[in-house]
Amino acid sequence: MSVRVTLVTAARSCPRLAERFDDDRPLDEAGWYEVQLAARQLVPLGAAELRYCSPTARSRATADALGYAPLAQPALSDCDMGRWRGYTLTEVAAREPNAVDAWLTDPRSAPHGGEPLLGFINRVGGWLDTRPVDDGGSVLAVAEPAVVRAALVYALKAPPSTYWNVDVRPLSTVVLTGRSGRWNLRLETGG
Repeated sequence: MSVRVTLVTAARSCPRLAERFDDDRPLDEAGWYEVQLAARQLVPLGAAELRYCSPTARSRATADALGYAPLAQPALSDCDMGRWRGYTLTEVAAREPNAVDAWLTDPRSAPHGGEPLLGFINRVGGWLDTRPVDDGGSVLAVAEPAVVRAALVYALKAPPSTYWNVDVRPLSTVVLTGRSGRWNLRLETGG
């Protein structure tokens, strides 16, 4: 028995270079516009039997704009960045360069006082592994880019350092099929 989990990345809430750790801003004007452009392809995904989203404002707004009526899942929250919350990576690197280096190189490190990368990946993976499995069942989740990256690293059993090499764009989709402990990445054609 397997389940199909489609992950949709939330639309943006600010320009990429202005992104802040644990940022919970609502969609910006460009984000709303991007949702409108992508709606034709993304709205049909709402036919999934179970629909979820990260509890962030932009994930909820993206899901609502697409008509998904999702249930917010705390397990799909972005990584807890502790005292770095609200700052950009550039700002933190200027103040705490050694701490940023440790965080980027050691997945068990949490110099910010929040959640280590490995803990974050395992939390998201735990959510993935506990999805109800009905043969052919489908799940949809709108989540932050970091959550989608964590889900991919977990599902593929990739080393945690792989997390830094996955580029997840706003409103992109990823399909995982399988069940607890055995996940496959599924690439599909558009249209």
